Amino acid sequence: MPELPEMEAWRRQLNDPVSAFPIVKAGPGHIATLKTFDPPLSALEGRQLAGAERRAKRLLFPTDDGELVVLVHLMTAGRLKYLQFGEKGPKTPAFQLMFEGGSRLVLTEAGAKKRAGVWLLTPEEAEQELAHLGPEALGIGAERLKEICADESRRLHSMLRDQRVIAGIGRAWANEILHHAQLSPYELTRDVTPEQVERLAEAIDAELLRGLELRERGANDKRTYRVHNHLGEPCYVCGMSIARVDFEEHTIYYCPECQTGGRVLKDRRLSRLLR
Repeated sequence: MPELPEMEAWRRQLNDPVSAFPIVKAGPGHIATLKTFDPPLSALEGRQLAGAERRAKRLLFPTDDGELVVLVHLMTAGRLKYLQFGEKGPKTPAFQLMFEGGSRLVLTEAGAKKRAGVWLLTPEEAEQELAHLGPEALGIGAERLKEICADESRRLHSMLRDQRVIAGIGRAWANEILHHAQLSPYELTRDVTPEQVERLAEAIDAELLRGLELRERGANDKRTYRVHNHLGEPCYVCGMSIARVDFEEHTIYYCPECQTGGRVLKDRRLSRLLR
């Protein structure tokens, strides 16, 4: 699933082109993708977008008159692309906006299941739709993170993925961040020391900025991730093999040497949890 670095890279890439020309045709949208019907998509036609904004893992495209907002949540397999006039695109996109001059913003989604969503909302409705999200992960800082850890009672990996607590991080970047911070994914939030919170806050910024820089340069997953999906490969810090464990229906990648004192974490569904 695209997370903060990927979404911010897309936002920067799309900001200028989507605001260059008025919309001449909005839609069609797949019945499973378009989540709202009032106002209709036709309300966008003749309007111009003010650019692209981001909140956590969602992209927002407000109209320049301040009356409407297109909100997009890509979920796991959704992808957005801006196509120039004449550039080939999908025959049946999940959603598209066509601009004056023939350029298009298209949303595609791989697989049979359509989980990505598009909403056409007023600014007030968009604010309500996003109200459940926690503070942005990037720049959250040690003080705010300390408060969050004190209020929670759960594993660090679970906390980092919870959008209501910290917005923008999913399982992939949680793996990268915890490895950078040299913290066990199973560490309890209330057990982390002030020094560990400082390391975690620094790791959040360092890893998300690293990911953003790489994604803006067009790096693929293999070049971007150093721990996630690297099972059995040597850790880039110590050389020990990267391990994997399943927890809360998520697959966690970690280095036993760097993060768990050499101990191998056990699948909670099968055996007692080790920290």
